[in-house]
Amino acid sequence: MNIIRVALGVPLPRLFDYLVTDYAESDIGHRVTVPFGSGFRTGVIVAVAHSSALLETKLKPATSILRDMPPLPADWLALCEFCARYYQAPLGEVMAFALPPMLRRGKLPRRPRATVVRESTSPPALPTLLPAQQAAVTALDACQKFQTFLLHGVTGSGKTEVYLRAIDTVLARGGQALMLVPEIALTPQLQGRVAARFPTAHVVAANSAVADAARARGFLDALEGRADIVLGTRLAVFIPLERLQIIIVDEEHDASFKQQDGLRYSARDVAIWRAHQRNIPIVLGSATPSLETFHHAGRGTGPGRYCMLELPQRAVAENLPVVRIIDTRREKLQDGMSAALLTALELRLARGEQSLVFLNRRGFAPVLACPSCGWISGCKRCASNLVVHLADRHLRCHHCGFETGIPRTCPDCGNLDLQPFGRGTQRLESVLAERLPDARVLRIDRDSASTPKKWQALLQQIHDGGADILVGTQMLAKGHDFPKLTLVGAVGADAALFAADFRAPERLFAQLMQVGGRSGRADLPGEVLIQTEYPQHPLYQALTTHDYNAFAITQLNEREVAAFPPFSFQALLRAEAREMQQSLDFLVTARSAAEPLAGERVALYDPVPMRMPRLMTLERGQLLVESANRPALQAFLAAWMERIYALKMPAGLRWHLDVDPLEF
Repeated sequence: MNIIRVALGVPLPRLFDYLVTDYAESDIGHRVTVPFGSGFRTGVIVAVAHSSALLETKLKPATSILRDMPPLPADWLALCEFCARYYQAPLGEVMAFALPPMLRRGKLPRRPRATVVRESTSPPALPTLLPAQQAAVTALDACQKFQTFLLHGVTGSGKTEVYLRAIDTVLARGGQALMLVPEIALTPQLQGRVAARFPTAHVVAANSAVADAARARGFLDALEGRADIVLGTRLAVFIPLERLQIIIVDEEHDASFKQQDGLRYSARDVAIWRAHQRNIPIVLGSATPSLETFHHAGRGTGPGRYCMLELPQRAVAENLPVVRIIDTRREKLQDGMSAALLTALELRLARGEQSLVFLNRRGFAPVLACPSCGWISGCKRCASNLVVHLADRHLRCHHCGFETGIPRTCPDCGNLDLQPFGRGTQRLESVLAERLPDARVLRIDRDSASTPKKWQALLQQIHDGGADILVGTQMLAKGHDFPKLTLVGAVGADAALFAADFRAPERLFAQLMQVGGRSGRADLPGEVLIQTEYPQHPLYQALTTHDYNAFAITQLNEREVAAFPPFSFQALLRAEAREMQQSLDFLVTARSAAEPLAGERVALYDPVPMRMPRLMTLERGQLLVESANRPALQAFLAAWMERIYALKMPAGLRWHLDVDPLEF
């Protein structure tokens, strides 16, 4: 028998055997169209064989082997196999996820008939490096084997310049570079800077905003060796690069690198594995590294698994911004803002400088309520409130997207006096426009920058001096240089201090340090004002001295006592169904299947409802498993998943496993 083994994008942890009349070992990695169920699917050939566990009469012939593009290389197949093994996902689903949609469907994009030859241009006037930057570049240039570097630089310290110098060296050696950024919004700005630095290089942009055909062309350009630099978000980690010599992960701490649906992988962690696989260096850059990364780099006190490269000074501005804490217990707030913040805004307005008021909550107000009967605007599909969006007169759920008009009267008692409680960016924008009528107030959030085109227009407006006060969410917290911006005011930050998630303080510190770093990046001094009812909190005290190390070490000490990551390894089994009891019953059954496998090295917790128990009409529960030993946890998960796949599932129940979860 002539048999190929095919990985198909279906939720089954197995390969599928098909008969072929013509095949060769070289067909491994080719796409193939095969009959499946009542139709046809396109998969990837991962092996050829001469026998099958199935009878020959049960095997179906493959429809066609697609040899219209080079086969996916062995290291790409191995990367997908690692992800399937580590994240406990079917190999076919991993490969389907890693391929651009057009290639996944068995199609090819139209290709240009001739390669465009770029005219050679002289290299640009490179900026002078600070000593710390030069030391980092020297260390990276000297490394031609696997090593994980942490480039820990304060905001504005010139990390991007270090990346570009390292890429330049790689290109000069005939190699390729892969650079990952956390969000689509950062890609065009960085892409322009990379294109200007390397005018003759072929740069491929890879993110979910790229059209299907263009994404497929970029993938093929990389596969066939024509791409020099791949720049993209987390999905770019799966692009094949035969001559790959360096991987860079900018803002490595950012939660956007973790996929939260489908294949729940961490692009940063997969990138590290890929660098190890290829025996090349990888650079993790951040002003506020994740605590896991900082721990692996020796906590800033000595050698660790990662090599620490520090950039302690800003590359352009002489000083870091001054951080001041405003004690809101001692003064009455005016529409959520202190007199000190309003005065500082007026001062910048008079000097022709820009300010940013940071509030990580979009919409007009978090909830609409009736003071008469207590009714609140709850989402019928989720265990959350509908947010007031006054600009378009809607109530909207930020979790499931459900929206409805703002009622004129209370739905329960008919009261006409409905009140918005709390404040979001829309309300802050309105208040500032009223209090400072001469100011041009510009709101930047997911509503105002809903498309890449709108986002770029807003950025251009800021750079052109068309705004005096920016009101923004975390979209403005990183990766942007606004030379005239000298003041950042942070409001409403206290809510994250006492959240149930043990990672909340780490995220808050990163947000505030990153957004504060937008001020004073040129020749004008910067200032950051943080409003809080807890001015003595260690997190805020560390911010005033820009002392990330002190904050991180304190957090790591607390996590070590509590045996939280990075001192333990976790996985979450989640289930969702129409009724909570169905979800919990499944998790109880799954826990029973796990008990004989856990032993003493894996801890099993009781099934509980998730923090948001209902999402899009489905009731959700979770079961946490934990171990101090990663290999022990991996071995347990592999055995456990075999038993779970064998369970009889209730109709309508869905489940998934999240390895190394970031959200609980």
